[in-house]
Amino acid sequence: MKKVMATGVFDILHPGHIHYLNESRKFGDSLTVVIARDVTAEKNGKKLFFDENSRLKMVSYLRMVDEAILGSKVDIFDTVLNVEPEVIALGYDQKFSQAYIEEEMEKRGMPVKVVRISPYLEEKYQNSSSIKARLLKEI
Repeated sequence: MKKVMATGVFDILHPGHIHYLNESRKFGDSLTVVIARDVTAEKNGKKLFFDENSRLKMVSYLRMVDEAILGSKVDIFDTVLNVEPEVIALGYDQKFSQAYIEEEMEKRGMPVKVVRISPYLEEKYQNSSSIKARLLKEI
């Protein structure tokens, strides 16, 4: 069974997230989604609407998701080693380098294929930050 891993914050679920997860799922037989921890998201400048357990629950209810877990608070590669995916799917806007992840996993004795998922077609749904900004303007 080919396992795919996708990661993200998933603070406000929108069609772009659904696209990302559906496309990720196509690379294997099962999809594990890693939810960024609150401390990690906040360290990267995200202002969260929902805490990590709420985001975990929301993502776990999605049909294409076989398993949803919280990521490591320390090292993203710890989570990859625990999940043991054959494929890691990155969103179009995630800052990770495909080559860097592949090299790091090779060093740790677990080669993986890293793929980049294309953006969702509708401009207004592509970016969670822009959705949050629009929501805050309307409040």
